[in-house]
Amino acid sequence: MEKIKIGIIGCGNISNAYFNASKKFEIIEVKSCADINSEAAAAKAEEHGVSAVTVDEMLADPEIEIVINLTIPKAHVEVSMKCLEAGKHVHLEKPLGINYEEGRKLVEFAKSKGLLIGCAPDTFLGGGQQTCRKLIDDGWIGRPIAGTAIMMGRGPEPWHPNPGFFYEEGGGPMLDMGPYYMTALVNMLGPAKSIRGFAVRSFDERVAGHESIKGKKIPVMVPTHYSGSIEFHSGAIISVIISFDVYGHHHKPIEIYGTNGSLTVPDPNTFGGEVQVKVARNDWQNVGFTHGYTENMRSIGVADMACALRSGRKHRCSGELALHVLEIMTGFRKASENGGVYELETTCDKPAALPLGLMDGFLDSFQ
Repeated sequence: MEKIKIGIIGCGNISNAYFNASKKFEIIEVKSCADINSEAAAAKAEEHGVSAVTVDEMLADPEIEIVINLTIPKAHVEVSMKCLEAGKHVHLEKPLGINYEEGRKLVEFAKSKGLLIGCAPDTFLGGGQQTCRKLIDDGWIGRPIAGTAIMMGRGPEPWHPNPGFFYEEGGGPMLDMGPYYMTALVNMLGPAKSIRGFAVRSFDERVAGHESIKGKKIPVMVPTHYSGSIEFHSGAIISVIISFDVYGHHHKPIEIYGTNGSLTVPDPNTFGGEVQVKVARNDWQNVGFTHGYTENMRSIGVADMACALRSGRKHRCSGELALHVLEIMTGFRKASENGGVYELETTCDKPAALPLGLMDGFLDSFQ
């Protein structure tokens, strides 16, 4: 099968994961890369054996069908719109946008152009999350009725060389780490219905710890601690804490509690991880992976989009999913500002589970 050619815009640290994983899928091939810093693009091009080009050159290339947008969150929508206007399908890094309104505008524009828009995270397609999905779908824990989703840390400023944007609009723990958790929940439980939540800014400023800017004061413009619950259309109620204000804790990333048992879900920012299930009054037991792709496979969502383009099926990391997740995340802040409750406007289909028994480098039997 003829490979689908890919272009990457944004050659920062995360780009290596996309370059490396893309080489493992038979259906896609990165042809070129671009960055506002031409030296960064040239370095990545040499490292990965592709061409360094300008954004305009990439968008004018008729061979490029999909553009991966790895720019900073504030530029996600602007750059993605430019790609769509050039007739390219787009897969972008999370989040879809820095607010629900601009994310909706992007998804609607892609639909009007007849183009696919997709968004990270694609970690829910990894073996760890797909195993949990299968356990739930197969009824191991009965009907999911409750659960927890907890990501608590002290923020990136102790180690990150440029942590300021984490505390500007478009940043904060919910838009930074929340996409992994909310996407994993929708993958397992389906779409959400409403939010009960609070969002607070616990500190006016942070202090950088990286040696290059150690001691620099960082103003905090966004909430840094979110707490509340999500009501899903399936009936499940998930308690949520997402925070940059906590030094340490002993909670699991995600647990799902059903009518017949409980499930421990691995860190949704990984593709593998430990899966444990407790059925009725039996002891906890480890569960082996039912699916592959347990290593760092960022680009699996792009490969899935490519398969969708060739077969006509729906792609799993869809714009509708990403928009729903974005509304869930921003809904916590809106709930906090408007009496503690937010009713969601969007919905989405639960992404199709990956088939069992896939060969490495493949996502569909037709390949």
